[in-house]
Amino acid sequence: MNESSGDQRLAVDLCGLRLATPLVLLSGCVGFGEEYTRVEGYSNRDVGAICLKGTTLEPRLGNPAHRVYETPAGMLNAIGLQNPGARKVVDEILPALDFSETRYIANVSGSTVEEYAEVTRIFDDSPIDAIEINISCPNVKEGGVAFGNDPDMSARVVEACRAVTAKPLITKLSPNQTDIAENARRCIDAGTDGFAVINTLMGMAIDIENRRPHIGNNQGGLSGPAIKPIAVLKTHQVHQVAKPHGIPIIGQGGVASAEDALEFLIAGATAVGVGTALFYDPLILGRINAGLIAYLDRHGLDHIGQVSGSLSLNGAAGACG
Repeated sequence: MNESSGDQRLAVDLCGLRLATPLVLLSGCVGFGEEYTRVEGYSNRDVGAICLKGTTLEPRLGNPAHRVYETPAGMLNAIGLQNPGARKVVDEILPALDFSETRYIANVSGSTVEEYAEVTRIFDDSPIDAIEINISCPNVKEGGVAFGNDPDMSARVVEACRAVTAKPLITKLSPNQTDIAENARRCIDAGTDGFAVINTLMGMAIDIENRRPHIGNNQGGLSGPAIKPIAVLKTHQVHQVAKPHGIPIIGQGGVASAEDALEFLIAGATAVGVGTALFYDPLILGRINAGLIAYLDRHGLDHIGQVSGSLSLNGAAGACG
């Protein structure tokens, strides 16, 4: 991978992979890696890795319109995992990607444990650098309960994927659950190599004139600056569990500046995901990297890794916030 365009002080190690910068483009926001390359001034070299669009075993058309709706300080989306299927991604899309520019991470989704394992097996026989497991999908064999909201089901998915690949596995944790730290513990025991924290929060927006949801799927995942404080807290909570095991975290949720990225790093993330911000500012990545370098200079630090996990809490935590 070519790192000549970046400052070496930003290079990080994620699950044994060297990333030129801690920035990671999030699944669903950049298609299969080509979405923003048409924008003048944009470069995949500005990020350490790109998470490709969520991929299932068979092709999916996705949900009915509307699939996206802007909310105050955020965005609701219910795309529905529209994708051409795992085999086509591996056979036709991956060969067209330039792996010298950045790292590429597959995003595996499924409706059953068996589907997760089969899609992972297909990506294992490919040049993909790592595999992200999207455990927020509904389990069709358990009444539609999301895998990621139940620690037992989460662990079963990770264990099944671990059995069919030696590539780094990154489990994308849902905030829509009671105890994200316990879920993280179970996933570590099942063999995950890293975490992405967090996935979107579920939300709804209503058209008051016709009294119907704006989103065709009725509800969708909320992303953007509105969820950042929640995501930072969840990153800190997972870090407490992951740190003793040396498990890295991609912190994500509402990152739109270097200051946002630094919050996640200080809370315990090794890398930082950028997604919704790209929709209104495709050239934001270079400015975030520049802001991270400026922070290192301002604080006399030699490497971005010195920032990761450096949070000092303000004494005993209160019972009610």
